[in-house]
Amino acid sequence: MSPRFTLLEAEALKLPPEERVSLADRLLASVASNSEVEEAWGAEIDRRLADVEGGRTEMISAEEAIQRARRALS
Repeated sequence: MSPRFTLLEAEALKLPPEERVSLADRLLASVASNSEVEEAWGAEIDRRLADVEGGRTEMISAEEAIQRARRALS
């Protein structure tokens, strides 16, 4: 990566999380139109729904999902 990229990345990582998310959203929007993003999300939603309806997805409660996430992070 270029020195400018490295500097910008280092500065961006110093931002609070909510500002980093906002910056990431703006950067993504600058390279992809909203319609492309919406189409990609629509395709992902359709794929996930087909997996659920086809019985290819393990359904768990929210409580179990949170417990798994906490175990994975510890």
